[in-house]
Amino acid sequence: MNDKIVVITGASSGIGKALAFEYASRGSKIVLAARNTEKLKEVEEEILAKGIEVLSVKTDVSIEEDCKNLIDKTVERFGGIDVLINNAGISMRAMFADLELSVLKQLMDVNFWGTVYCTKYAMPYITKSKGSVVGVISIAGYIGLPARTGYSASKYAIRGFLDTLRVENLKTGVHVLVAAPGFTASNVRNVALTADGSSQGETPRDESKMMSAEECARLIANAVVKRKRELIMTFMEGKLTVWLKKWFPSLLEKLTYNHMAKEPNSPLK
Repeated sequence: MNDKIVVITGASSGIGKALAFEYASRGSKIVLAARNTEKLKEVEEEILAKGIEVLSVKTDVSIEEDCKNLIDKTVERFGGIDVLINNAGISMRAMFADLELSVLKQLMDVNFWGTVYCTKYAMPYITKSKGSVVGVISIAGYIGLPARTGYSASKYAIRGFLDTLRVENLKTGVHVLVAAPGFTASNVRNVALTADGSSQGETPRDESKMMSAEECARLIANAVVKRKRELIMTFMEGKLTVWLKKWFPSLLEKLTYNHMAKEPNSPLK
């Protein structure tokens, strides 16, 4: 990955920030995208201190023009794109019956449409470099997580979009990876939206027992090098879950419900 141009959305924290440092350690040229300019600049300065070329672009991926601007600024600075990692995303926790539809729309705008917009404008350059498009989804993109309808719906949609994009590009040399972390330590649950769209404020899970964002980033970067089509991380909450979904779907739904109902202040009865 030395000297490869890597664009990462949601790069100001969590998995996105870890990916930025992972690719910096591999000698890539990094483009950081996020809404929080203060945190974005902090990451940029840390990477610059390592002697790595880096560009940060304030980007709200739910806005098409912001995504186009991100790609334009990248090409203006570096001349092309080798890897686009669609990592930006938000979560939610509320029963659908209680959920304001604007919250579900916001999830789709950021998670799904953000991936579509960035990929659309980056594709000509990635096709030219025979590079990689990556979508960071979740195990929620394989099984419906109760009280997370918008989150699961958006992650399923990303998987469907990228799986189709992969088939369309079988003869172009473009690589498409769908990466599905299990529960990973990050701030995504702290800022998850509630039924009325307000921030949850605190995580309902023990973050210390989860995969680290750094380990997640390393696995994704390795999968890009190997040009894998799919990466499912962790065993219990990843590979086993997907296997059960295929062979014992009813059992998995019961296990999932019971597991999620154990969360503190769970909306599940």
